[in-house]
Amino acid sequence: MSAQMVTSGLGSSAVLGEQFLTFILNDEEYGIDILRVQEIKGWEPATIIPNTPAYVLGVINLRGAIMPVIDLRLRFGFEAAEYSATTVVIVLRIKNPEGLERTMGFVVDGVSDVYNIPAGQLQPPPEFGGSIRTDYVKGLAMVEEKMVILLDADHLVATDMELGEPPEAEASTESALAE
Repeated sequence: MSAQMVTSGLGSSAVLGEQFLTFILNDEEYGIDILRVQEIKGWEPATIIPNTPAYVLGVINLRGAIMPVIDLRLRFGFEAAEYSATTVVIVLRIKNPEGLERTMGFVVDGVSDVYNIPAGQLQPPPEFGGSIRTDYVKGLAMVEEKMVILLDADHLVATDMELGEPPEAEASTESALAE
């Protein structure tokens, strides 16, 4: 993984921005605030928890702490893919609306790069209308001639982000994970 600087030609002040760890998911590049990343680990099977949505793969033991693992590909409604040598779990610190922090793992197809994206290059997510949710998208940025979708870590598991799972499944998952 190499560090890349994305600047707009404004000198050192343009470098001020946020750093994002980027990863591949369904042949697209996504980014997450690197300060939320606790670690990146290889894929290992999770212990299945009954009555959870299909995207919740179960839980794993992370140095004595039980952590839920979510397949981000399934969470976004993409087709399931076979896990390979490049499949990793990105361990993130997530804050709920009350400000409580928890650790969760997100399975992605592979890690890509780290980019410093100046605040001026961050574009807001597009408006699709009332029926399409984009609250989990922090913004979009052009990096080396490609678009990177920057995600808001705290909204990746928000209960109001409906992606094909019934609300009661969401509620049962959250209560099981909260224990």
